[in-house]
Amino acid sequence: MNGKTYLSPEGLEKLKAELQELKTVRVRETAARIESAKALGDLKENAEYHSAKDEMGFVQGRMREIEELLKNVSVIEDVGGSTTVRIGSTVEVESRGIKRQYKIVGSEEADPVNGMISNESPMGRAFLNHAKGDQVDVETPGGVVGYSILDIS
Repeated sequence: MNGKTYLSPEGLEKLKAELQELKTVRVRETAARIESAKALGDLKENAEYHSAKDEMGFVQGRMREIEELLKNVSVIEDVGGSTTVRIGSTVEVESRGIKRQYKIVGSEEADPVNGMISNESPMGRAFLNHAKGDQVDVETPGGVVGYSILDIS
């Protein structure tokens, strides 16, 4: 990864906790599974051994991924009082008579179902740098959807 990773302070702590869990618990548990499976004998047809080796690969890959993310992390500052939409802003919008609230977050914390949209998503990109009262068009697979920005917090 070359770009910045934007995280809230809570998201940063969650990622650090996940890394710690992987390093201190999951690696040891998986290594123990590999050793137990080796004791069973023939490794060519040992499904438990292959499963444990696959899991170890996943755990080590996730650890590298998190470490790389943490090298390029930018913690989202409190944006209270901002007059334009920024990463970390909560924006209330209206489209087709339906009001919704979205929090603009980095891609690692995005959870669209719960109203947390990535700054890299089409909606997130479209809302950035706009102010209350602005009309914003978002290109979607179903066509352009217009949004009115009602409030920013």
